[in-house]
Amino acid sequence: MRKLLLIASIVTLFLACQTDKKEENGSIEFKNVNQSIAKSFSDLDKLDTFKIELTGRKPEEMVLSFTIKNFAGKEIYNAKLNGKDLLGSTDPNLDLSKEKAQIVFLKTIADDFFSEDNFLEPAVMPEDKADNYVPDKALYDELKKSGLNGFKYRLGKENNLYIAWSEKEQKVKIYYNCC
Repeated sequence: MRKLLLIASIVTLFLACQTDKKEENGSIEFKNVNQSIAKSFSDLDKLDTFKIELTGRKPEEMVLSFTIKNFAGKEIYNAKLNGKDLLGSTDPNLDLSKEKAQIVFLKTIADDFFSEDNFLEPAVMPEDKADNYVPDKALYDELKKSGLNGFKYRLGKENNLYIAWSEKEQKVKIYYNCC
């Protein structure tokens, strides 16, 4: 029995030392992000599927893929954001000089992608007025009338894209691009 306890103690000590070495080297365990959520978007009565995937091991190779499939399973939106671009257009006060911080930053963006604040119900309120950040005033007015929902996502420190479904054009379009 004593031999068994001694062996268990040695194995535990060995594993603890290995964990400490990993932390000293600054390496981190990384799992790709793969999330999806169902929300009404192209139709107020049916649910579309929003999916986000963060792949890659090194920040300069990482890609954030974002897709939306309508209730019938047809892909209606697809965006690929390079990790390098997301890192390059961020707050200059953040210290992203180390690879570990860059990976944590990109993973945080992916993990927060489907925050409730990003789902806009409706996309445009009836009392809202178009301003200089509205690239397509006709779409903006269409969204006011249809009451369809929108979604916003971040491209950088002060750059958010607001997208919504255009019933008239039968595609997802940017209806607001701002800070």
